[in-house]
Amino acid sequence: MRALRSGLLARRSWVCMQCRSASTKPAAASHNKSGLPNFPARTRFAPSPTGYLHLGSLRTALFNYLLAKRTGGQFLLRIEDTDQARTIPGAEQRLYDDLNWAGLHWDEGPVVGGAFGPYKQSERTNIYRKHTHDLIHDGHAYRCFCSKERLDTLARHRSESGLAPGYDRTCTELSADESEERAAKGGSHVVRLKVDKYPDYKDLVYGTTGKNRSKKLDLLEGADILGRVYDDPILLKSDGHPTYHLANVVDDHLMEISHVIRGTEWMSSTPMHVALYNAFGWTPPNFAHVPLLVEPTGEKLSKRNRDIDLAHFRDKQGIFAASLLNFSALLGWSHTGKSDIFSLEELEKIFTLKITRGNTVVAFEKLWFLQKAHAQRFAAQERPEFNDMVTAVSKEVEATVAAEPLSQILQSRSLSDLVTPLLKADAKSYTTASEFVARNSTFFSTSIDRPEYTPVSSTPIPISSLHTAAAALTLVPNAHWAIATHKFNISSYDGASALQAESENVDIPIPDEKSRIAADKAFKKELYHYLRWALSAGAPGPGIPETMVILGRDESVRRLTEGMKLTRDVKARSPVAERLVREKEREKAKAKSEGEGPLTGGKEKDLSWMGSLAPKE
Repeated sequence: MRALRSGLLARRSWVCMQCRSASTKPAAASHNKSGLPNFPARTRFAPSPTGYLHLGSLRTALFNYLLAKRTGGQFLLRIEDTDQARTIPGAEQRLYDDLNWAGLHWDEGPVVGGAFGPYKQSERTNIYRKHTHDLIHDGHAYRCFCSKERLDTLARHRSESGLAPGYDRTCTELSADESEERAAKGGSHVVRLKVDKYPDYKDLVYGTTGKNRSKKLDLLEGADILGRVYDDPILLKSDGHPTYHLANVVDDHLMEISHVIRGTEWMSSTPMHVALYNAFGWTPPNFAHVPLLVEPTGEKLSKRNRDIDLAHFRDKQGIFAASLLNFSALLGWSHTGKSDIFSLEELEKIFTLKITRGNTVVAFEKLWFLQKAHAQRFAAQERPEFNDMVTAVSKEVEATVAAEPLSQILQSRSLSDLVTPLLKADAKSYTTASEFVARNSTFFSTSIDRPEYTPVSSTPIPISSLHTAAAALTLVPNAHWAIATHKFNISSYDGASALQAESENVDIPIPDEKSRIAADKAFKKELYHYLRWALSAGAPGPGIPETMVILGRDESVRRLTEGMKLTRDVKARSPVAERLVREKEREKAKAKSEGEGPLTGGKEKDLSWMGSLAPKE
């Protein structure tokens, strides 16, 4: 009673008087078009330590958290641990750890305290018993002393007769004094709520709804045991502990919860809760039920599946908390933004109760898209999470890469000095540490497996011109070995002039400025292709300037030199260019056969394209 009394006295101090005045407005008139209340919302997340936090429960916690933060209210954590038999050792602490990892810090609840505690239902048993006694006294509840055997017999006979289950209210025939006396003597009993009709209620997502579970009037002549039955739920179990429904309603009222956001699986229980609120004479909170999470097959996403346990995402897959929260927010919530990428801070500013109806399909491809997006943000903004990425990748390298070749690349640098710029340059591709190291394996070993070099440009590009350009890059001294320097040198290199210099050996006429621009573009395309092949065996990754800086001057020069040796005998023409040459050769043969040109004394033909190979007059 002391705890109850102190809690009731403290209830008046949780918000200022102006906010309290707003919060006492009728619920129906206190929400705008976005579904947000016009007063600070008090929300709660009430998990049970009978399992671990999973994707669905994280979303529930997140929506309650965001509503509270968006409206300047409070987010509470309450542990519903009345089912001691199913409680998992360590699950409660794990709940705290998971919520803190996700960044969903509660304003009131276990660990942090608050004026409405205790926040664990196992410590509130006397409060539930007191309120149950009040219901009995007011005639809204009654003690049921029926044995398990009688109830089983009633249920079996009704089932065999094809009738719905229910209780026949036999124990309501007991007088108040007899009921009190039997209870005082230790008679085993439960307490049932007396309900003749379950009310509809207004849901902020689904509108006015309800179970329509009015009393059942199954009447069979001459069969009393199959007579009238009622759906009177149990509030207090025979061991004196409350059912979930009683504890839930009492706690939400005493903790002044204004909004309850939960999954649609609880919609069938809500009319019972509203009936209980009515029995107490209390105003129910505002309910908002969010859609069920389902697999692409349409099957329910089971919380028993370890793959949706937060520990699996965090510890096994290396998912960022920001990515998982962002992903969870999009599961059933709609917004008007142009992008789906949000930080928790951004979600706090834009969240509304625009919740979709119907089941929500969970597509984990979206999660990996968000993972890459947040990795880019962390790298660009140098957030603390970026340091975690560096640490994770460094540990993966140490665990999977041979030390000797790695040391040759590092030289005087630390592993972090190599990993940090690599992550910044290729953050857009980051999913997990292991995948990142596999993708960028050429940065951690001096031995790279290059495929045979194959040109990609349709314009004939002499390999010697590519060698010349690559050799020029190797002349940059260590003091100027920087991304900006390499970008400038590559962009400034005159590819058209390089090709013109080779015009005696390759057919590349450059008659005008437009052709020069096209030739330069073709050369740059082939040069980038060649440099990527030489430096990283053609693997996708950071740009060429970034790659050269990350590898360092010595390793870059070694790889470029090695690439030149391997491509000395590569033909100057690409496959497409070879086809063009063959076509010209066929044209030449045709002209010769027709007696054209100076070789036969026929009509003259321009053979300047042959250069020094053209026949002399």
